[in-house]
Amino acid sequence: MTPAPPGAAEPLRVVIADDHAVVRAGLRALLEGEPDIEVIAEAGSGEEAVGLVARLLPDVALMDLRFGGAGSTGGIDGIEAIRRLAAEAPGVAVVMLTSSAGRADVVRALEAGARGYVLKAGPPEELFRAVRGAAAGALGLAPEIVGELVGQVVSPEQELSGREIEVVRLMAEGLSNRAIAAALFLSEATIKTHLVRVYRKLKVDNRAAAVSEAVRRGVLELT
Repeated sequence: MTPAPPGAAEPLRVVIADDHAVVRAGLRALLEGEPDIEVIAEAGSGEEAVGLVARLLPDVALMDLRFGGAGSTGGIDGIEAIRRLAAEAPGVAVVMLTSSAGRADVVRALEAGARGYVLKAGPPEELFRAVRGAAAGALGLAPEIVGELVGQVVSPEQELSGREIEVVRLMAEGLSNRAIAAALFLSEATIKTHLVRVYRKLKVDNRAAAVSEAVRRGVLELT
């Protein structure tokens, strides 16, 4: 980790979970080049990841989607690891890091409780943004993932207005209420009102659940 300047906030504590040592080493090198991020542990399996994260309680856990041997030898994959962590370490934000951008995998990860989804082949800036966003309570999705999910129109029975769909789309990109307001040339209070309506219509109570439910209902679809 690059030393933080005097007076800076404590760095974000991160655990990396991937079954390839070379991938873990590369991720560690990238993350520790940032002054506000510290890698505190690595795991090579889903079970090991759950144990480490539940014990160390980092700010963020970077979780591989598929671990070698998961399922065939009784091991667990990244989705199951996220589900277990939601019960054992609910305060830890989990970011899914994988090679797969398939819509089904993204939906499963978000439904399990992931706070971000980024691709291993993506630029480092996307990884950094997802880690920082997840730690701050935002939802961090790589642009390719948003492109997979963002839909065209919502059917009448799903009730969301065009403006509400736009708010959900920007929320899926990880924008804050203030940033959404700026993008849509609206006041932050108006965005909060839209979010209240979105949550009510989708029967959810947080941003990640809203995006996941919107995808499930087809509000956000494959382009």
